[in-house]
Amino acid sequence: MKRMIKPLPFALFAAFTLTATGSALAAPDLKVALIAGKTGQLESYAKETETGFMLGLEYLTGGKMEINGRKLKVIVKDDQGKPDLSRTLLAEAYGDDKVDIAVGTTSSGAALAMLPVAKEYKKVLVVEPAVADEITGAKWNKYIFRTARNSTQDALAAASTLKSGSIAFLAQDYAFGHDAIKAGKEALAATGSKAKVVHEEYAPAAAADFTAPTQRLFDALKDKPQPRVLAIVWAGPNPMNKIADMKPERYGISLAPGGNILPVMKTWKSYAGTEGTINYYYGFPKNKMNDWLVAEHTKRFKAPPDMFTAGGMAAASAVVAALRKVPSGNGDQMVAAMEGMSFETPKGTMTFRKEDHQALQPMYHFRIKKDQKNEWDLLELVREIPASELPLPIRNKR
Repeated sequence: MKRMIKPLPFALFAAFTLTATGSALAAPDLKVALIAGKTGQLESYAKETETGFMLGLEYLTGGKMEINGRKLKVIVKDDQGKPDLSRTLLAEAYGDDKVDIAVGTTSSGAALAMLPVAKEYKKVLVVEPAVADEITGAKWNKYIFRTARNSTQDALAAASTLKSGSIAFLAQDYAFGHDAIKAGKEALAATGSKAKVVHEEYAPAAAADFTAPTQRLFDALKDKPQPRVLAIVWAGPNPMNKIADMKPERYGISLAPGGNILPVMKTWKSYAGTEGTINYYYGFPKNKMNDWLVAEHTKRFKAPPDMFTAGGMAAASAVVAALRKVPSGNGDQMVAAMEGMSFETPKGTMTFRKEDHQALQPMYHFRIKKDQKNEWDLLELVREIPASELPLPIRNKR
């Protein structure tokens, strides 16, 4: 005897159909990988980047963590500043986690190791905060975009403040340091400076004793034409205080530090009047996004945002803009959409240059304040250096 199958009531059938259709059509989460060196020498930079990135996503999505109705999922990975691990984690993000776009990393050496992985998977990598020129130069490929400034942008900003005299450099003995000094010498020529580089000194990245290299720098500078400037290019705990203890003023030598994170610059209060250049200081840019970042960060963390916090927010802005343009995450389509793309950041509007995908951005000439109202009131603005005044060469081969 055949069993009769009763038809579903129409209302129940309709509800079932709508539920099934809705589930089938529900868009998957948008996935972003953030890779940073959260343990190791540059961990403070990495943690700031992560904080800024998450604050940026919050600001740009109105707190919803959604883009066009799709949930935004961030997968954070710690590469410990190790190139091999960076490469592995990025491949894992693209291959296993199926992320639509990735951001990273802190160390320039680690970032360079990641570049071929982006090319292999044909997925976009937004580089933040690594600065080595090779990233958007000799080692670049079309899937690489950088929101961080590069070594040459740092160098051009510094060179714009050095018109004559004698310069010696102290830098770390690894990719970032060598890249920065090379860029520094080229920048002096590009800006028409008549200052002469008389010596370069490279110390181990984790050096604690600077006596010998500092004395060599002093000896190289002490009889050269004035002004005599010792330029310090250093990532991590800065040796400026130790060098100052050796009294460079005996030889008429001035120190010119590159900008650093706030906890480091807090120790420079006794060097009021000393000038340098920096890529971000919370009190300098005047725009809606920076106002929100400063207010919100100060409220939550009892301190203003730092340079790598602002960098993380800039990377978030680029990611959100890219995903709004190409929600499929297709790498080639995203490349086409991002070339020449402008986006808002705490520094104002940045634009990815079409030729090498380096974000063009302003820099800042600062002076250490004499009268500091509180522990974070450290710098005064001498001048904002617009991107148009930084003749950034194109170093890649398309």
